[in-house]
Amino acid sequence: MTQSLIKLTKEQKQHFETEGYVIVKGLFSEADLARIDETFEAISNQTVPGYFEPDLSTEVVDPLKRYPRVMHPHRFNETAKTYMLHQPVLEVLADLYEEEALAAQSMFYYKPPGSRGQALHQDNFYLQVEPGNCIAAWTAIDAADEENGGLLVVPKTNALEISCPDIADSKESFTTHYVKPPKDEKAMPVIMDRGDVLFFNGNLIHGSYRNKTKARFRRAFICHYANASATHISNHYRPLYRANGETVSLEINPSGGPCGDEFETVYPH
Repeated sequence: MTQSLIKLTKEQKQHFETEGYVIVKGLFSEADLARIDETFEAISNQTVPGYFEPDLSTEVVDPLKRYPRVMHPHRFNETAKTYMLHQPVLEVLADLYEEEALAAQSMFYYKPPGSRGQALHQDNFYLQVEPGNCIAAWTAIDAADEENGGLLVVPKTNALEISCPDIADSKESFTTHYVKPPKDEKAMPVIMDRGDVLFFNGNLIHGSYRNKTKARFRRAFICHYANASATHISNHYRPLYRANGETVSLEINPSGGPCGDEFETVYPH
């Protein structure tokens, strides 16, 4: 096995293990980001049934109707697939997993001015990676902060079990699930520059603010990964991909999760 070109410091790995997340600065070059800008600007003006279905009329009130998130763009766009398999990201993931990472999902969020945030939740509630866990790689395409709807994390909640969620406030969240943080634990903002990548554990409670700005988007390219030793994952995330683009088909996870039959349909995420 070849040695990873990018290795995290001992402090970075310890931060991920204890706090549940770590930011790695500048994993995407400006050339990479310009290519992503161009690709998703083009996608924003079209309809891709099943993956991106914006309301292109001039009378849209909800900005997320005009700019919904793009689900699984790697399934129809080669640039998205290329950056889902971005070598620097895979190298960090291999360091965190201490084994090969398999790519399970890609998403692109436009998050235009005025749009709602996403209620606090846990990713592995949806992906159901077993044994092991999913890890998210959340790339800031625009600088992200408290004003334009940056990410929120609840540190150390990676040590918690997956919870059955409550119903979110639809006035503030475009998704329906909400996981309440433990008593005395609070969500904190993650401030990121363009090109930074936030890696976080699938049990970590996280979400995002509403975009309160009048003119700033908060675009993000977000991918989820599983450890290569995993045997099961939710059906919606199959097939997975190795770094060379080869597909891998893990078994469908038969578990209903922590909610049993109460949440039969928990996708999309």
